[in-house]
Amino acid sequence: MIQFLQPEWLWLLTLLPLVLLWRGRKGSVAAVEFSNIGVAQTVARSTRSRAGRWVWLLPVLAGALLVVGMARPQLAHGRTQVTASGIDIMLGLDVSGSMQALDFKMDGKRVNRIDVVKSVVSKFIEERPDDRIGIVSFAGAPYLISPLTLDHDWLQQNLDRVSVGGADDGTAIGSAIAASVNRLRESPAKSKIVILLTDGMNNAGKLSPMAAAEAAKALGVKIYTIAVGVRGEAPVPVKDELGNTQLVMAKVDVDEKTLQAVSALTGGSFYRAVDTDSLKNIYEQINRLEKTSRTAQHFEHYQEIYTWALFPAIALLGLGFGLENTRFRRLP
Repeated sequence: MIQFLQPEWLWLLTLLPLVLLWRGRKGSVAAVEFSNIGVAQTVARSTRSRAGRWVWLLPVLAGALLVVGMARPQLAHGRTQVTASGIDIMLGLDVSGSMQALDFKMDGKRVNRIDVVKSVVSKFIEERPDDRIGIVSFAGAPYLISPLTLDHDWLQQNLDRVSVGGADDGTAIGSAIAASVNRLRESPAKSKIVILLTDGMNNAGKLSPMAAAEAAKALGVKIYTIAVGVRGEAPVPVKDELGNTQLVMAKVDVDEKTLQAVSALTGGSFYRAVDTDSLKNIYEQINRLEKTSRTAQHFEHYQEIYTWALFPAIALLGLGFGLENTRFRRLP
């Protein structure tokens, strides 16, 4: 970027139109006087004579360049260095069969819980570009979807492949917490969190949620828990003997008490999402609570470039003086 250290000199450029106007009204100084202009007209037709008419403009252009040089143009070189202290985040996603319940809506259409969760989590990932994020899905056992990574495009691709269903249905909350915490155990980040989402009760795995929470606390890992789904009954798709899918109202229940205790023990928070909007708001709240710190340093270097105008001005003055006293010299 070019800037001027003394831009007030540029006001002198407004005088140049006055010089041109004065020159036009006065006309050029006659070199030779003739009683009959016919001879002069014949001479004026030559290319050399026509070119000589513009020699007087060279000092004008040189003056404009000198004014620009006096305004001290500078070339600014600037750069900003941003240092981000990111947060390491493991996302625990319940993919048990109950996540197929159709008690959520998107764009006015009824959709299952896992599709809504994937949509909201995807947006959460987009808004955390400076954080390493990993994903663990779980049903009867935890499965690593992605380790901690800054490659969020690759992370999003793996999130898209998350689906409900598997041979080991169930809800292993304690094992999922332990698997997520284990991925954060060697992390050098100052802030490490787990965001665990489930719609059920711990009924699988060899580790209780509270035992896993104790380990998380010892390692300095904060756990946010989210209970998702309506209370009472929810429509769940079920296939009959003929392979046809039917909606059946099934009882759904979440162990809110345990999830609250897990969050309280590790310094996190518990949330309940009963629809799409509340789930979005929960992830937005967590996003605001866990801010990544950034330090910005701005560096600037200025290069004097007045010579870019000064040297051409001197060259034009020299050229004009040389032409007026040689090739286009006026007769005395």
